[in-house]
Amino acid sequence: MSTLIVQRDGPLTRLTLNRPDKANALDAALVEALLGAVTIAHSDGTRLLVLDANGRNFSAGFDFGGYETQSEGDLLQRFVRIEQLLQAVYHAPFATLALAQGRNFGAGADLFLAASLRICTADSSFRMPGLRFGLQLGTRRLAARIGDEAARALLADSLVIDAEEALDLGFASELVKATDWAGLAGDVLQSALLLSPEAATRLHAATLRDTRALDMADLVASAAAPGIKARIAQFREKA
Repeated sequence: MSTLIVQRDGPLTRLTLNRPDKANALDAALVEALLGAVTIAHSDGTRLLVLDANGRNFSAGFDFGGYETQSEGDLLQRFVRIEQLLQAVYHAPFATLALAQGRNFGAGADLFLAASLRICTADSSFRMPGLRFGLQLGTRRLAARIGDEAARALLADSLVIDAEEALDLGFASELVKATDWAGLAGDVLQSALLLSPEAATRLHAATLRDTRALDMADLVASAAAPGIKARIAQFREKA
């Protein structure tokens, strides 16, 4: 069974993470599938992209399975592809909706945060601990969502925030029971269709600060620093 389910219904594209046995952790194959699908959506008439997931969690983030046997260069490439995915979602020229449940970690929380509308259940939680092993991923996007000081505190202390805290900070847009998610995409799509594709593209470009080059440079510099595997091992021992 595919680890990513892609459904297209006119102007709506839905991408469903489908590794429930791995808490939808982002292995290399899933990241490539997501990036490919989002890239296609940029030019196929999509007006709303929905990101959701099967299972108890939206995403546990970077899949560390087997990282010990991968070279540091291979790990760097995987982190770069995740950053490219997050940039493609964040700077999409159309509305994006993420629906999250359960415990969400690292790049999984970043993927949720990249969407323009972010809805989660009341039992959701989020943690972004990358700096604990020296990885800088998505810091400016987080600061744009919740403010500089809040972002600094969340990342410096590797805080776990619950759904209410996420809502208060602006990390999440709204709390909605999963049983009430069925009609959300339709409602968001109707709003998205109020503007022409050209107007929506101009709006997104004008209201999102483009820090893609800086974000990628930060990510590469942090991931390419020698010893990333040892830092990951030390972090995982303490986590």
